[in-house]
Amino acid sequence: MGVFTYETEYTSVIPPPKLFKAFVLDADNLIPKIAPQAVKSAEIIEGDGGVGTIKKIHLGEGSAHSYVKHKIDGIDKDNFVYKYSIIEGDAIGDKIEKISYEIKLVASGGGSIIKSTSHYHTKGEVQIKEEHVKEGKERAAGLFKIIENHLLAHPEEYN
Repeated sequence: MGVFTYETEYTSVIPPPKLFKAFVLDADNLIPKIAPQAVKSAEIIEGDGGVGTIKKIHLGEGSAHSYVKHKIDGIDKDNFVYKYSIIEGDAIGDKIEKISYEIKLVASGGGSIIKSTSHYHTKGEVQIKEEHVKEGKERAAGLFKIIENHLLAHPEEYN
């Protein structure tokens, strides 16, 4: 098994506490509402919403895939860190065992820097194609912008 790591940073005008509430803590409700083309729905299959919880995310019509299972590996609400893994689904195929993510929100001015680290755990000696990673980064950036725009249009939410 190989592990390939990729890091990405995004910036936002939204401060970490508000962004963390929307992007992490309420994502299962917010994203299907504001971006149904990305996510139709999310359901908890196992757990209570904390570490160890497994969710099935039903992807929207805008996705080439139908679902993923997402396991929560860590939540640090005080330091705005969220760790999770995609452990199953047609989005990871048969060459990837899992994809682990760590998202950390850091205060910057009045906004945030979103630091994202992705670890692709492959089966055997499989290589991850750069275009696969680029597509994932573009989807994440697009979804993030939708959330940011929603928060800017509705400043009363997530205070």
